[in-house]
Amino acid sequence: MKKILVSLMALAALMMVLPGTALAVDYGKQKVVYHINGGDPQQNQLAMRNIQNHINAVGADNMEIKVVMHGAGLNLLINAKENADLRAGVDNLKMQNVEFQICNNTIVGRKLDLANDLYDAKPADVIPSGVAHLSYLQAQGYTYIKP
Repeated sequence: MKKILVSLMALAALMMVLPGTALAVDYGKQKVVYHINGGDPQQNQLAMRNIQNHINAVGADNMEIKVVMHGAGLNLLINAKENADLRAGVDNLKMQNVEFQICNNTIVGRKLDLANDLYDAKPADVIPSGVAHLSYLQAQGYTYIKP
């Protein structure tokens, strides 16, 4: 019992000596799909911060990231047309090869115009179905993350 107590005290002391010390971890190559289906601009901004933190930890060269948006999630690109912070976040992530993929079902259902209603959206960004694409990417080995 005394050995356990001494060990725990030593571990606690070590933790006090090393606060803020980064642990080096080799995360290897990663394929990730982020699922965005909520329309709150603050939540969308937090999701983009999560993506950037993920890139910072793993390294852009080790990442293949797709952001699949459907339903209210397209508000991220709608709001980015007027919100400079969202726009900057989208631009920054795209410069790091993050792909923003847009559900065609939502475009049609919400009667959105790709060029006029969504920030920096191109026909190549459109996928037939957001939920079907999420399943497809997971079958291709992408890790699913819902921020």
